[in-house]
Amino acid sequence: MASKTKQNKREDAKKDEPAPQASQVSMSDLTSLLEEHRKSISSALSTELKTAFASLETKLDVIQATVTENGERIASLETNANLNEDRFQALETSCATLTELCAKLKAKNTDLEGRSRRNNLRIIGLPESIEGPRPTNFFSDALVEIFGDKVLDAPPELDRAHRTFAATPRQGDRPRPVIVCFHRHQTKDLVIREARKRRNDLKYKDTPVRIYEDYCPEILEQRAAYRDIMAELYNLGLRPALLYPARLQITGKEGNKRRFASVEEATTFVRTRLDS
Repeated sequence: MASKTKQNKREDAKKDEPAPQASQVSMSDLTSLLEEHRKSISSALSTELKTAFASLETKLDVIQATVTENGERIASLETNANLNEDRFQALETSCATLTELCAKLKAKNTDLEGRSRRNNLRIIGLPESIEGPRPTNFFSDALVEIFGDKVLDAPPELDRAHRTFAATPRQGDRPRPVIVCFHRHQTKDLVIREARKRRNDLKYKDTPVRIYEDYCPEILEQRAAYRDIMAELYNLGLRPALLYPARLQITGKEGNKRRFASVEEATTFVRTRLDS
């Protein structure tokens, strides 16, 4: 009995002893494994980071090259812009000079054309193709028939006489105006004064005709701008008249005269008369 009791105490003592040395070896191995795993992960992360950084460096190099190239382009554009600004200013100055010169030349051309037409008159209403092969002689005789021998004691001397350069009208259409060029300005002036006096009484073989000055298109356009204001002046009992090239002269009821160089001035005058 005593031997069994001792044996049991020995077994209990063994149970109370610390864990075998094998447990401590396993923990060390685990620590080593964890350390190796950490190093492996660290190595993998380091490789990935190096790859990522290398890719970023490549992209940054590309971006840097692009930025540098864009900077050079912008600098070139700014330089060219400054040069172009100077060129634009020079062009604007040249354009303004040319515009002014063109306006002067246009005014001179209009004046020269107007002077070349000073001896011309425009006859409207004469039937088409009645002049025959010698229009100068025919229209010279026609003027005597229109005005009578009390105004023209002989057929006036004409340098030229022709229809306007338009297409020949069809049957029943309005005939083309006739342009006659007088050899002497005094005769032309006599005819136009008489035509203004007998504005609605001029006839050729029972055909009503009208006779006007022959103005160039630019002058006609300037004079046409006064049409409405002249109608208002007639309604006010005034006597408007257009002087060459396009200056309005107003003769009042007392005989006093006023001249206006533009439609705006004449319009202001009429509005003042209407308001007063």
